[in-house]
Amino acid sequence: MSSRATFWRALIALAVVAVSLYVALTTPARLGLDLRGGTRIVLETRDSPTVTADREATDRAMEVLRRRVDGLGVAEPSLARSGERRIVVELPGLKDPREAAKVIGRTAQLTFHPVTGTSEGPAGAPAKDGARVLADPDAPGSFLRLGPTALTGEGVEDAEAVLDTLEGRGWTVDLSFRGDAAKQWARITGEAACAAPADPARRVAIVLDDAVVSAPGMQSSVPCGAGITGGSAQITGGFTPDEARDLAALVKGGALPVPVTTVEQSTVGPSLGAEAVRASAAAAVIGLLCTGLFVIVVYRLLGLLATVALALYGLISYAAVVALGATLTLPGLAGFVLAIGIAVDANVLVFERAREEFTRPGGRGGTKRRDLKSSLRTGFGKAWSAVADSNITTLLAAGLLFVFATGPVKGFGVTLAIGVLASMVSAMLITRLLAEWALSVPYVRRRPALTGMAGPGRLRERLARRTPRLMRHRRRWLGICSGLLLLAVAGIGVRGVEFGVEFTGGRVVQYTAERSVDADTAREAVVAAGFPDAVVQSTDDNGISVRTKERGDDEQERIRGALDDVAGGLSVERDDLIGPSLGSELRMYALIALGVAVAAQLLYLSVRFRWTFATAAVVAMAQDVALVVGLFAWLGKPMDSVFLAALLTVVGYSVNDTVVVLDRLRELRRTGGSIPLETLADRAVAQTLPRTVNTGMGALFVLVALAVLGGDSLTDFSIALLAGVVLGMASTVFTAMPVALLLQARYPESRSAGGTGRPKPAKEGGRSRDRSGAVV
Repeated sequence: MSSRATFWRALIALAVVAVSLYVALTTPARLGLDLRGGTRIVLETRDSPTVTADREATDRAMEVLRRRVDGLGVAEPSLARSGERRIVVELPGLKDPREAAKVIGRTAQLTFHPVTGTSEGPAGAPAKDGARVLADPDAPGSFLRLGPTALTGEGVEDAEAVLDTLEGRGWTVDLSFRGDAAKQWARITGEAACAAPADPARRVAIVLDDAVVSAPGMQSSVPCGAGITGGSAQITGGFTPDEARDLAALVKGGALPVPVTTVEQSTVGPSLGAEAVRASAAAAVIGLLCTGLFVIVVYRLLGLLATVALALYGLISYAAVVALGATLTLPGLAGFVLAIGIAVDANVLVFERAREEFTRPGGRGGTKRRDLKSSLRTGFGKAWSAVADSNITTLLAAGLLFVFATGPVKGFGVTLAIGVLASMVSAMLITRLLAEWALSVPYVRRRPALTGMAGPGRLRERLARRTPRLMRHRRRWLGICSGLLLLAVAGIGVRGVEFGVEFTGGRVVQYTAERSVDADTAREAVVAAGFPDAVVQSTDDNGISVRTKERGDDEQERIRGALDDVAGGLSVERDDLIGPSLGSELRMYALIALGVAVAAQLLYLSVRFRWTFATAAVVAMAQDVALVVGLFAWLGKPMDSVFLAALLTVVGYSVNDTVVVLDRLRELRRTGGSIPLETLADRAVAQTLPRTVNTGMGALFVLVALAVLGGDSLTDFSIALLAGVVLGMASTVFTAMPVALLLQARYPESRSAGGTGRPKPAKEGGRSRDRSGAVV
């Protein structure tokens, strides 16, 4: 049976690796705009006086926008509806979003009117007889009286920007009409051609969004009554090439059925995205090498095999990302790198359990001799419950990120979830196969020290000689933790929480200058330009960041001009604009995500453990979150959507660590007889401490690499996670376990559950099964 199971495991592992290798080699990764550069615009449809902006109207608007974007000539544009009223437009390679936003966001109601005469104005006001009066583009200060709408843009079949070299008109927009619209155009122009040469009625006005863009007069060659046949027209107006192309895109796209407004806009320069890819890749390689080297030093041959499995984990998770068509974003890359550290956890859990089995009394040197392979199999069996629990808590956090986050942070949730699943395949399948194969080699069997399982390890040896009586001082530890919480709350109260632009609304522009300029000089220039409320920061690499309340493009150009005077050669590397309504909505979603995260973890842990243990784990998790928030408040760092991703990851990691210790305590309670729970808790901490340290070191290697190499975009993210990992390891021992003991003492299990404060196991075929279903 064992050989058959091994055969099937080997077959499945080989198939997974082969398919992953094929997908990785044949399918290119889909990079997000923050990695390849471009502009992302989120539009929101609004109700018009005649049309409600429902799902159907938003879909129609998206089709119109798709035609407009196609007219811009952007390679591989992407449009997708988000929710009922929002449309996400991604324009790769487009660095200046201003013109694009003007084109795709305009209502673009194109109409054709006969001109009935001239008027004294004012423009936009109806004349006494009800006719529309609009400014004449060919005669500044003059106004045209327009007759009723004779033709709309719905009849336009195509529009194209053309350079007219024959007639010398410069750039024009050539129109072609479809079906009855061509006949209607001939009728309008035929009536205009019948007017006298100097009569304004000889002109036809082409109106776009209540502005006359062109009012051509009929040439003498146009026959009276017959008009211009062939279904074509030409809009002139002294356009620049860009203006002609934009107007052609508007006309070709047609009119939006409902108005739209920009609620979010983000631009990333291609050089910034390429640098982020290089930095994240370097962090991944360095983190993987450091983690692999550490695991090899600690676990020797098994560590080497685990490192091979880690490399295959990277292949499997990358292949899963590209196979699913998921967009790889900058936070997503961070999630991919972070999952390397998480992937070590399952290996460490298994190896530590295998060490215990091989070296425990009655094992290698006792009456019941154990061999390496049986100890390894027992290690995998006993570690499975903790591996499953710890990974499910991380998956819950990743799922919440996907549901509540927006934009690139969704990519973090996706890659984190894929990484967690791939790590389980890597550790429980590939590592197991490689380890069992190695331990079946006679040379290895005769040399247990080579495997890393022969000895318990230095830390475990010291803890075995003298188990620390930490829980004897549990009230002291809780007092210290309470003091740290008060310090964090004081930071929030004194320094305040600085929300990022995503949660408050506003605009952040990151510039790169030719020469270095200090923050005070840049700030003085921005204030002199008329923006005293702007937050200006500078970096060592000639970077300048300016954060303001929501500003239009004209105001942003004034800021850029002021900075250009003091820094010179300014270029925009990143431009993020968030509307205030979207900012408040995202802030609400962030609070909901944190609340749901706490509730979901409490519910899951209550099912897997007694409610007292579940509550202790959630209390420790909430403490870690509060301390990270307080740390950022004291440091004055902004809390944005990427910080939210880090915070939810801290939630998963904190519970992950606590679950392993609680799982060991639950196991000891089933076999501990009348030993006090306080003593069992000390033993659980001591027995799992090597795993906690080794797993934490694996995650710290990766996070330090991200913090150093990840650039400004990932530094704050890495700092939050570094703090979360360290605090998570400490809170398990000094918060979760003391709280669990206090709750157990106050709310012990009933006598019917075992009579001694321990759950009474139900026998099942000579083996016991606890309430979670784990077989002992």
